[in-house]
Amino acid sequence: MLEIQITATNIRYADGGVSSVNVQFQSKDPEGCINLNGYIPLTTEEYQGNEAFLALTEVARTKIINRLQPKAE
Repeated sequence: MLEIQITATNIRYADGGVSSVNVQFQSKDPEGCINLNGYIPLTTEEYQGNEAFLALTEVARTKIINRLQPKAE
């Protein structure tokens, strides 16, 4: 399983509220053969504020999997 590490959250504000959130991550497999890094954009509905890293990690994991294995339409 890929180990995902949240490295930063970039929050943009507009009109006194959160307008967008990017969650940056790094990931690698146990053997060190596969490395991933990037960011996951979250909507304001997905990010309520001050989420624990564990919760952000699961959101990132889900979005990464969905990007790598898109659902058939």
